[in-house]
Amino acid sequence: MSYYFSKTLDLPFAEAVDKAITALKARGFGVLTRIDVQSTLKEKIGADFRPYVILGACNPRMAHEALLAEDKIGTMLPCNVVVQEFDGKTEVAAVDPVASMQAIQNESLATIAEKVRGELRAAVEAI
Repeated sequence: MSYYFSKTLDLPFAEAVDKAITALKARGFGVLTRIDVQSTLKEKIGADFRPYVILGACNPRMAHEALLAEDKIGTMLPCNVVVQEFDGKTEVAAVDPVASMQAIQNESLATIAEKVRGELRAAVEAI
């Protein structure tokens, strides 16, 4: 089982980021965090890196369900979505919450993770 699913796009990086955010919102996710990895690495260690953004996406209803089912699940929230540019293409990749939560033995949480997976996958496919 892969720990993510992705889609490669023929879009400029900035446009792909905007489309990813729009697709996530359409599926009920808000973007809580936006980490510009390229800028951060340059600022902190002087490293040159490709355009790379991590979006912290959260569906409030599903997050609430997950927190009720497993009180420490916040250690694994929000769901990360990566937008990166390489070889003239842009890729959008989202964590597979089912894969990331396999170690937690909680059937209620597994059901919620399946729902989140479906919505994240639909968002990525819609871009």
